Amino acid sequence: MAKIEIKNVEKNYGTSKVLEQISVSVNDGEFLALVGPSGCGKSTLLRMLAGLEDITTGEILIDDKVVNDIPPKQRDVSMVFQNYALYPHLNVAENMAFSLTLAGASKTEKAARVSEAAEILGLTELLNRKPKNLSGGQRQRVAMGRAIIRRPKVFLFDEPLSNLDAKLRVAMRAEIKALHQKLKTTAIYVTHDQIEAMTMADRVVVLNEGRIEQVGRPLELYDNPINKFVAGFIGTPSMNLIDGQIDLSARIPYAVFKSGEKLALPLNSSLQDGDKIIYGIRPENCKISGSGVPAKVELVEPMGAETQILVRLNEQKFIISIHERLHVSPGDTIRFEPDINKVVIFDQKSGRNVAIK
Repeated sequence: MAKIEIKNVEKNYGTSKVLEQISVSVNDGEFLALVGPSGCGKSTLLRMLAGLEDITTGEILIDDKVVNDIPPKQRDVSMVFQNYALYPHLNVAENMAFSLTLAGASKTEKAARVSEAAEILGLTELLNRKPKNLSGGQRQRVAMGRAIIRRPKVFLFDEPLSNLDAKLRVAMRAEIKALHQKLKTTAIYVTHDQIEAMTMADRVVVLNEGRIEQVGRPLELYDNPINKFVAGFIGTPSMNLIDGQIDLSARIPYAVFKSGEKLALPLNSSLQDGDKIIYGIRPENCKISGSGVPAKVELVEPMGAETQILVRLNEQKFIISIHERLHVSPGDTIRFEPDINKVVIFDQKSGRNVAIK
C-alpha cells in the first residue's frame, strides 16, 4: 500500500494545456476515482502516475518519494488497461505470470503467486485456457490477476469496464470493489461513467477541461455539488437546473422564472432580491402534489422501480422521478412540488453553489 501526493501538476502538449494545477492527496489504501467527460485529462493524469507520460511542471510523490524521473518499472505500480492486452498464444496462468517471468522468478514462486491470484479472482478452473476461449469478464479478471500478482503498492485502472456489456459492467464493478476491500491496496480508477465512480470509490475527483472541479465522497458530491458543472455531471438523471431570479416579496423566498412560474427556495441570508440564480433540484426530490406547480407532460419513461416524467418548465426540460405507478400520458398536465430542503442554489454568473464559500 502507498500514499500518493500530486502537487501542482500540469501537462502541456506544445501550446495546448491538458492539465492545469492538479493537486490531490490519495490516502494509504484508499480507492480514488477520477471522473469527467472525454478530453478532461483523467487518463493523461493516470499515465503520468504510471510514468508513461512526462510531467510538464509539478511533482508526483509515492510514499513521500518524488517519482517524476523514475521509470515506470521502478515505481511499483500496476496498471489495468481498457483493452485487456493479453498475449493470445499464452494461457491464463502464463499471462498472469508474465511479469514474474521477465523478472526471472522461479517456477515455484510463479506457481504459488498464480494460484493465490487465481483463487482470489475465481480463475482457478481457467488457468490452462487461452484468451480466445474466455468471456469478456474473464479476460478482465485475468488482466487484474496479472496486476495483482506483482503485489504493487498502487493499482491504476484506466476505464477497465468500458468494453463490457451493461450487465457485466455491474457485476465487474462489484468484483473490483470487493477485491479492493480484500487487498486494501491503494487504487486510482479512471472512468467517464459517474455511476462507476459513485458506487466504487471512497472519494471522487471530478475533472473538467484539465482542472479539478470538486473532490469529495460520492454522496457529498451528489448532495452538495460545488458548482453547476458538478451538479449536472453527477447523477442519472442529472439535477434539474433552471435560470431564475430571487423574489423576496413574500413570506418565504421564491425563484421566479422567465415564463412566470415560481418555486419556493430554502431560507438563506445571502439571498438578495433580484439576484439572478440557477435553481437546482434532483428529479427524485420532487413529488406529485395537487397544490404544486402545473406542468405539461412531454414524455413518460417507466423504469420498473421508478417512473421518470419529462415535463416543460420555464421552456426548459424538467425531469420528475417517482416510485408510484402514476398513469399519465404525453399532453397531460400534472402538478408537482419540489422538496424545499433539497433545493440547491447556484449563482448564475459564476455557476457556484451559493451555500459553499
